[in-house]
Amino acid sequence: MRRHSLPARIMAAAATGAMALTVAACGGSDNASGSDAPKDGGTISVVASINQWASVAKDLGGSHVDVSSIMSNTNVEAHDYEPTTSDVAKISKAEVIVVNGADYDPWALKAAESAGATVVNAAEAGGVKEGDNPHVWFSAAVRRATADAITKAYQAADAKNRDEYATLNSTWQQGEQRLEDKIAAAAKTTKGLPYAATESVAWYLAGDLQMTDDTPKGYAQASANESEPTPADIKDFQNALGDGSIKLLVFNTQEADATTDQLVSAAKSGNVPIIELTEQMPKEYDNLLDWMGALVDKFDAAV
Repeated sequence: MRRHSLPARIMAAAATGAMALTVAACGGSDNASGSDAPKDGGTISVVASINQWASVAKDLGGSHVDVSSIMSNTNVEAHDYEPTTSDVAKISKAEVIVVNGADYDPWALKAAESAGATVVNAAEAGGVKEGDNPHVWFSAAVRRATADAITKAYQAADAKNRDEYATLNSTWQQGEQRLEDKIAAAAKTTKGLPYAATESVAWYLAGDLQMTDDTPKGYAQASANESEPTPADIKDFQNALGDGSIKLLVFNTQEADATTDQLVSAAKSGNVPIIELTEQMPKEYDNLLDWMGALVDKFDAAV
């Protein structure tokens, strides 16, 4: 998995997302633009590449949308996922397609190219480029911008319900604000806290919590390059967990292996709190904001 630095433009995306539905749906043709109703005269057919964005799409569309997701299994690696024939068929019939972007789900973008649908690219909506950290659903700014882009796509596909989509967007944004208020409250204790991560999955959330990423450089570079860390890299990480310089370990259980086993063991030996999480939204959640809120509680409680 990639761990990359991100320019300050991600913070600017928050202001962009605050504008009333000005963020464009990105990356695809808009054959539904300007229509008075969905193609079938009923609900808008929506497909999201991953379940976390599907949950947002459902919240923003209410009874006017039929939303499904391609990936919802925490045991599957999105980068390596190969869509089935039925997955491609589902995408080809959609009117609105929500992808993560930033090279996280290239298979979804490829399938969407010939779909003739409006494509909402979450990373592009939030100003994140390929090569940046792709786990953008952990970012408050990207969540807001993506929600606005989805709402704009719905309003274009179903103009007669435009006002209702705006109301649903306002309700969702209020929920996001409550989450951000929780993040701000937690940041009073997490600000400046040095943490390390087995992968950069929660990098945006940790940034919103104003924590400091002190993952040892060699290990971080190996992870960013999707290569194996050297024994020296692993040893440096273990030493940092043992000497007290790292106060929290973030562990992506979706990517557990012999190396992460060593790091988790070192954290336990050094009495370093461990935050376990996954990339895909766990099955016990059906709402992205609820999942993020639960993770914030975990970080807050671990300090």
